[in-house]
Amino acid sequence: MRSDKRKLVIGEDKSGDSVAKPRVQVINRQQLLLRTVDVEQLVPEDHEVRAIWEFVGRMDLGGFYKAIRAIEGVAGREVTDPRLLASLWIYSYAQGISSGREISRLCDYTPAYQWLTGMKPVNYHTLTDFRIKHKEALDELFTEALGLMSAEGLITLERVMHDGTKVKACAGSDSYRREEPVRQHLEAAERQVRELGDPETAEEISPKVAAARQRAVRERQQRLESALEELEKIRQTKSGAAAKAGARVSESDPESRIMKQGNGGYAPSYNVQISTDEAAGIIVGVGVTQAAVDYGELVSSVQRIEENFGEKPQQMVTDGGYTSRANIIELEQQNVDFIGSIGDGAAQIAAQMNRRGVDPAYYPGVFSYEPVTDTYICPCNKELRYDSTEEEPGRTNYKYRANATDCGNCSVKDKCCPHNAVKGRTIVRGVDDPVVIAFKEKMQTEEAKLIYKRRGAVAEFTNAWLKEKIGLRQFCVRGLIKAGMETLWACLTCNIKQWIRLRWKVKYAST
Repeated sequence: MRSDKRKLVIGEDKSGDSVAKPRVQVINRQQLLLRTVDVEQLVPEDHEVRAIWEFVGRMDLGGFYKAIRAIEGVAGREVTDPRLLASLWIYSYAQGISSGREISRLCDYTPAYQWLTGMKPVNYHTLTDFRIKHKEALDELFTEALGLMSAEGLITLERVMHDGTKVKACAGSDSYRREEPVRQHLEAAERQVRELGDPETAEEISPKVAAARQRAVRERQQRLESALEELEKIRQTKSGAAAKAGARVSESDPESRIMKQGNGGYAPSYNVQISTDEAAGIIVGVGVTQAAVDYGELVSSVQRIEENFGEKPQQMVTDGGYTSRANIIELEQQNVDFIGSIGDGAAQIAAQMNRRGVDPAYYPGVFSYEPVTDTYICPCNKELRYDSTEEEPGRTNYKYRANATDCGNCSVKDKCCPHNAVKGRTIVRGVDDPVVIAFKEKMQTEEAKLIYKRRGAVAEFTNAWLKEKIGLRQFCVRGLIKAGMETLWACLTCNIKQWIRLRWKVKYAST
């Protein structure tokens, strides 16, 4: 027998004894590999990316294809298929990804993205441009998706829960300026545009870099011009010369407005209005506004639902932020059953009296009304007679005023009407419209209370899903229109996720 002449590599263990060193494979990360990839096997049959591709393929994307200038049989470079771009954005939002650069990067190595693209790269400029263009086509896409889900029984419009949420704008709080700084920055931008000149004649840098710089300066110039226009709009909503002079606007996103956030702070934001059908939690209406308060957005939300479906919802359920007398009457006229919380106004009255410095012992509630004489009697037994009538939506206010001499000689004047130096104390008796009275009576029934309790589980859950799962906490784009488009992409994604859960995955659960 031949003796084994192989040399053993000897090492030592912790105790110092000699042991043979194990032979393992060396990892070589410098090598290049050529591999065969079966694209269809990158994701399993029940993967949600397949469901998204299938759902988008069922919709008419004609609005997106109309903008393509490359035509079969004519010279020209082919473009990326809108079906692919739409699927990429929907799948990415479903993963909480809203960056075009990140999506482009993931297409290089992530199986789900590789399956969608067929292992081909997608430029991030193509992705970001697709998201903010074709507004009409996106509106049609969202409406058609609702039609498909309605046909499958996921939408009934029997009861729609509505709520709003503030989403931060793509701007910082420190970007807000008054008029004079904005004008100075605009003059500087205009001067810089003139100094840059023609990018083709630039000598120190390449024409491509020069054109990019000029484009950036021109975009800043346009934002500053828009900022001055928005500043004038803001002034029109303010009262008083001091308030108008102190108006400010964002130089980064002029159309955004300072709004209160859920954490109690304030930030540049947009008000996103979401209407959710109770049947399956499908979003049936989407709006983005500059309004900081919600009560003026309910009627337009009903109109958006009607535009999407050709019919109004049978019932709308909201929180107290939308419950105004004007909304109660308007929805009654539109034959929409309205469910919403409404207070007795005591807190508002108390706050108003506190601002005026009125002692609680002399709040309106302690004044007694005498219907026979149509007068009020104050705690000091003085009479307040009818003075005037004021009409407002859903309510008639009758004003009663005390005699100025009685109040002037009263010993408790400083507690009852401390800032009224000339006229006597006034009391307002409000009489609601019969429609408002009927609404208040309805909201006292157990049925209405039970319906209202279900509002949070539908409306607020949708808002939480958009922020936590989709990542719609801050917009990636600037401007009201673009913010609305990004919201539509997020809501479309949310709806398709519901369709996948309720319809598409059912066929795999049974196999």
